[in-house]
Amino acid sequence: MDSHTHGGQVQRLEVVETGRRRRWSEDEKLRIVAESLSGPWLVSATARRYGISPSLLYTWRRFFRAERIGAEGLASGFVPAMIIPETRPGAGTAPTGRMEIIVAKGRRIIVDAEVDAAALARVVEVLDRR
Repeated sequence: MDSHTHGGQVQRLEVVETGRRRRWSEDEKLRIVAESLSGPWLVSATARRYGISPSLLYTWRRFFRAERIGAEGLASGFVPAMIIPETRPGAGTAPTGRMEIIVAKGRRIIVDAEVDAAALARVVEVLDRR
């Protein structure tokens, strides 16, 4: 009950090359990562442009972010602060104030004098992780 009817000799064998594995230098990877960070929604477009998968580009982005954080240290540092005396328009008005906090990557948080300190701390912590 043998249903196999093919002959034993192969007449033609074709080898299809899918391409060699590319080696990217650290400078090339960094340039590609910087290009993907230059605007919103550029990961897929940048990956297509260089013929790499988006997941590989995300891996490179995580690597360079971890490398940068490792060089700077994980602890938050001090930032310059300016204290500007508030001018009071009238004696009977409630105190008002405004604080501007600039965190990593130029992100700004602007809050008034009545901000909940615990909520502000959580927001700053989340932004520091990104």
